[in-house]
Amino acid sequence: MGDELTPREKCHLITRNLQEILGEEKLMTVLKERDLKVYWGTATTGKPHVAYFVPMSKIADFLKAGCEVTILFADLHAYLDNMKAPWELLELRTQYYETVIKAMLESIGVPLDKLKFIRGTDYQLSKEYTLDVYRLSSLVTQHDAKKAGAEVVKQVEHPLLSGLLYPGLQALDEEYLKVDAQFGGVDQRKIFTFAEKYLPSLGYAKRLHLMNPMVPGLTGTKMSSSEEESKIDLLDRKEDVKKKLKKAFCEPGNVENNGILSFIKHVLFPLKSEFVILRDTKWGGNKTYTTYEELEKDFATEVVHPGDLKNSVEVALNKLLDPIREKFNTPGLKKLTSAAYPDPSKAKASVKNSTKNSNPEEVVPSQLDIRVGRVISVDKHPDADSLYLEKIDVGEPEPRTVISGLVQFVPKEQLQDRMVVLLCNLKPQKMRGVESQGMLLCASSMGEPRQVEPLDPPAGSYPGDRVYVEGYESGQPDDELKPKKRVFEKLQADFRISEDCVTQWKQKNVMTKLGNISCKTLKGGTIS
Repeated sequence: MGDELTPREKCHLITRNLQEILGEEKLMTVLKERDLKVYWGTATTGKPHVAYFVPMSKIADFLKAGCEVTILFADLHAYLDNMKAPWELLELRTQYYETVIKAMLESIGVPLDKLKFIRGTDYQLSKEYTLDVYRLSSLVTQHDAKKAGAEVVKQVEHPLLSGLLYPGLQALDEEYLKVDAQFGGVDQRKIFTFAEKYLPSLGYAKRLHLMNPMVPGLTGTKMSSSEEESKIDLLDRKEDVKKKLKKAFCEPGNVENNGILSFIKHVLFPLKSEFVILRDTKWGGNKTYTTYEELEKDFATEVVHPGDLKNSVEVALNKLLDPIREKFNTPGLKKLTSAAYPDPSKAKASVKNSTKNSNPEEVVPSQLDIRVGRVISVDKHPDADSLYLEKIDVGEPEPRTVISGLVQFVPKEQLQDRMVVLLCNLKPQKMRGVESQGMLLCASSMGEPRQVEPLDPPAGSYPGDRVYVEGYESGQPDDELKPKKRVFEKLQADFRISEDCVTQWKQKNVMTKLGNISCKTLKGGTIS
């Protein structure tokens, strides 16, 4: 198809839906002479999820425009990034990435014979490349290296030297892959500007940089491999897809930070050039949209209901995932998946079983489904003046009914429209005839008179944002906490408010992706 297009038509395909282009003026110059050579790289760390369909759909655009496309499996980068892929698992994870990325491309109809696949260690351990790493390290300051990787490399209190090498390697890849352009997410912008600054210092050409927007995850923030609630895994069962989409943040009329709409815009529309809203005939029947703008307008004006939007995406998404699930439903690929990503709970179990004094009932904070919520309404309990009856939005289609004892501590007008923190996977229980579907988490003073304050999420939080204990980000919450196991009660004893009014568990901060959970004044308090 690329041979039949004009340079301007090729340019449109290459640039559509991108958020930013660095060096755009060079693009038309190249296209008037020949087809563009572009590469996309992915570090082989956590399992790829459905947000990877966003770059895949752009790769389809590049091929339609006649581009020569290289896909880099950046295995060495995965190790350098704070050892996100341990050395002993590096080869297995690279095999998994190569297999699953190819399966994704096949599921959207991209011909693999038009692509070039390469691993970082195929050339990054060569004498020439290694010498260029040393040459580059003699030019780059620690400040520039750290700044370049700030949005991509995991940031820790005591960073490893390997993380500072990461941006330099990614810059050199452009020269060693002999491309005109690098494609990636806008979160890599600082690495791209780093490459533009330093490659010419080595005598190499400055490249184009094509940047996708960062598509929100299901909770309204960036979709992340380490945040289970924010993403749908490529091998998730249909029932898991349904469950996660049902919980996804999709407020009526709100088009901001809406992961459902973003997925339609950046994946489904580019692939099909249309999207069908499936709905009952009593609500007008199915409607086909041929432009994303028309769909967004109807959602913003609440012509399209969030439930219908989610159901329609569920059907379309499962069509993309079905061939990937089928491919991985073989003994060989099941073995590869479990070997590349060993179950941490089984690993812990084997360690515990080998220890005589192990505790079979050990519980961890990731078992708790704690989320940010927004109080929609507050009323007195109809049968108890000492209790509030609250409706709280936690990013689900319907708000949760929650009963709390804040009557004597917080006036209800101070709770109205307030962002709070809610434990969502307690077994629902009736209190004076009304079922409570969660527990509002509060800071409580140790002495008398007792004081209580609702916990405060960080600024910019949305209903449904996941709350976790630092170091326990990747765990999967229990579907429901069994009362007899007393999971929350066992963990509750180690929750405290620090001297900085930050919520902690065993001195590890309780937080969302945006920052720490805190309270106003109750230093040294407990959590109730």
